Amino acid sequence: MAIKKTHELREMGKEELKEQLDQLQNELAREKASVESGTQPDSPGGIKELRRTIARIKTILNERGANE
Repeated sequence: MAIKKTHELREMGKEELKEQLDQLQNELAREKASVESGTQPDSPGGIKELRRTIARIKTILNERGANE
């Protein structure tokens, strides 16, 4: 999945952000599982970028008051 910039995320609605968050968390879990099993990740910095994007989305949702 493509990593989105902050201004792109801010243009999204709450529901879109929540869907994006779920997808990224699932992708992060898959990446971590593949690393734990001993395989090389597709992109070495991918896990770090996924974590940062998840944090960006959570921050935006928190600012909007939709942290439920």
